[in-house]
Parts: sequence; structure tokens; C-alpha cells
Amino acid sequence: MNRMRALIIILGIFLLIPVPVGAQDEEFDVESHGFMLSNVSGRFSSVGPGGATGDLVLWDERLRTDLTVWPGEFDGLARVAIDAFYDGVDEDFGVELREAYIDLYADSFDLRIGRQVATWGVGDLLFINDFFPKDWESLLGGRPMEYLKIGVDAVRLRHSSTQYNWELFLIPSFEPDNLPGSDRFFSFVPFSEVPVRFEDKPEVGFDNIEAGFRVFGRMEDFDVAAYAYRGFWRTPGMMPDDFTEPSQVTIFYPALFIYGLSAQGNAWDGVLSVEAGYYDSRDDAGGDDPLIPNSQIRFLIGYQRQLDDDFTLGLQYYLEAMDDRAAYNANLPEGFPAQRAFRDTVTLRLDRMLMYQTLRLSLFAFYSPADNDYFIMPQVTYKFRDDLSATLGVNLFGGDDSATFLGQFDRNDNLYLTIRTDF
Repeated sequence: MNRMRALIIILGIFLLIPVPVGAQDEEFDVESHGFMLSNVSGRFSSVGPGGATGDLVLWDERLRTDLTVWPGEFDGLARVAIDAFYDGVDEDFGVELREAYIDLYADSFDLRIGRQVATWGVGDLLFINDFFPKDWESLLGGRPMEYLKIGVDAVRLRHSSTQYNWELFLIPSFEPDNLPGSDRFFSFVPFSEVPVRFEDKPEVGFDNIEAGFRVFGRMEDFDVAAYAYRGFWRTPGMMPDDFTEPSQVTIFYPALFIYGLSAQGNAWDGVLSVEAGYYDSRDDAGGDDPLIPNSQIRFLIGYQRQLDDDFTLGLQYYLEAMDDRAAYNANLPEGFPAQRAFRDTVTLRLDRMLMYQTLRLSLFAFYSPADNDYFIMPQVTYKFRDDLSATLGVNLFGGDDSATFLGQFDRNDNLYLTIRTDF
């Protein structure tokens, strides 16, 4: 499908969709809005993975429609968010259901059933107790930040009170992280020359229901929370049929429990954030299976301060500490890159608003002292008017080792442009 045909189809859908804003009648209220998005990302090098030529990393033409309905018969609402898109890299047209859920309210309880996007924890692009799936390809390729989070089909029950609140998530169908694909990104892949036999996802069933529980409230000047999760690692492991001369590998997702805490509040003329979590790797309790991540402790401390009315500074320090390191080393196959016992990351965020807040200059940077690798994201956004904006940004990667978390993307530097029209 060529670009012109795709744009005609998207425009046709847009023209056919009614857009009542705050429409009312005796039975229910309806609100509809959305946006049109053009997002193009090109790599600095004209040579892609596998020696393929072509400088495009992403090319999206999207139409988003959000529809919210408040029925008159009961206390609640229904919401649907749908993207119609054209993928210019794969030359494919499709539809993506971003959200589709029903909310029901009763006294101090509210129930949400359906596809939904959720965020837990206090980290800024660093996630400890946020177990929900992420789309890392979108982040590394320059899509808008909202596309980092992937919706899950779930049941969420929340209780609210003046003293504390709690929230329970039940996810019957496992959804992995979307990792950067080898057709668009250079990255380190174990057994890259060996064909994958199949992807062994957790089957839908009672034993494999993911469950997340959060208790949160206010303590002195801080918002505090405690977390628990039962489910699976969202980044897969790879199991070869033979370590010395593998002929095929199986992708699988080991079992995982998470227990964590977080706190966020005003301190030192800014906002202080602290978060910690213990990752209990249930399928590798002794740490002697090198194909399954060891249990680990994760810790985060962050500080954000508004330097003046239009200038914000944010800093974070993040640490992963591997458990059972000796067992891991003793069983690591020869030639495999070893994971560090301690891996840390520092981040910097700078946001500056100019020209009566129509121009935004921002910078977010990751740097790992342990791995000596980095990921830097400068970005400029200009609002031509309330419903029209453009964003120009760069993703820069680097590191000493092609097998480290960020260093593996060293050859994926890209420049992206996003134009968004809201309606």
C-alpha cells in the first residue's frame, strides 16, 4: 500500500466519525475527541540491521479517536480509544485498540473491566514496581511518550477512604514488553544465528493470572505506597537445545514475584522520590540458571525542583543488585557476557518553557557508570496553536560494550519529527 492510499483511507475514516463534544440527551452524555499524528524517524546511517539499506526506523500516520459515554441507568462510564494507522516501514495499514473499558462506581469502590493503561511507582522513565508492559521500540524510535505504555486486558478493583486506599489488578492474559525488533534496530541478541523454534508464553488459565496489589495513602508530607505482584518477567529468556552447538532456541517468560515500597513528597524546596523493590525470580531460586534472571534488589532515589517559573530540573539515581552472584558465575557458559553484580544508572531531566509557553526545550539523559553507556534524548516542541504542535527530537546511544543494556543500541542514533493535530 503506498503512502497516498493510506492517507486517503485515514482521512476518510476521520471525516466519517462524528465528533460530539459534551453531547447530551436524556439517557446519557457523550464526549469524543482525538488527534491525527504523523511520526517519522530516520537513522543517521543509511545501513540498517543485517546490511539492509534504508534510513527509516519508524514511519507512522495515525488517527486516534477517544469516545467516553456516561449512561444514565447506572453510576459509571464506558471508554474506547482506537488508533487507525499506516506503518510506512512495513507498508501496512491496521487498527490498534489502545483502551476499551467500563467503569462502575459503588460507595467507596470502583471497578474497571477491559483494556486499560496503568502506571505504578514514582520513577521518571525508570520502573521498579510498575510491572505493566512497555513498548521500548516506541521509546527508542521517537514515538510520543504515551506509546511507551501498552494496554492490558484486566480487572481493576479500587477502594478509597480518608485513611488509605488499595488497588487490585487481575490480568488473565500475559502481555510481554515490545522489544526493539531486529528488522529495525541493531541490538545484542544471544544465539542470534540460531532460528527460534517458538515463543512459549504463559497460557491463559487460573494458575497464570497475573495479580498486582497496591496500598497507598498519605503519611506526614509524603505519598507512600506498598506493592506486591505475582506474574512473569516481561523480558524473555532464550533456551537453546544445546549450549555448545545449538540448532534452535525457545523464547520463554520465567515466573516473577515483586515486593516493593515507594514514597514521594516535598523536601528541600522540591519533590523527593524514593522507591525500592525485591524481584523474586521464582524459576531460579538458587541463581544457578544463567538463562533466567537472578533475583535482585532495585532501588531509586530522585529529586525534582522548579528552578524558576518555566524551568524544571530532575535527577535520579537507580541501582540493581544481583542476588546469588556466586552461583550465577559458577554456571555461566564459557563465552557468555556476564551480568554485573551491581548496575547503576543516573538520569537528568531539563525542561524549559519559552515564548509564552508555546516553545518547550527538553532533555532526558540516561548514563550508567557501571556499564559506561548512555542514552540521550534532546527534544524541541512548538505549539502553533492549541490544537497543532510539532516536535523535533534526537535519540543518541553509546557505550564501550555492545552487550550492555544501552551500549547495544550504539548504531541506532536517529532523528524524528512528530506533527500532531488535536480535535
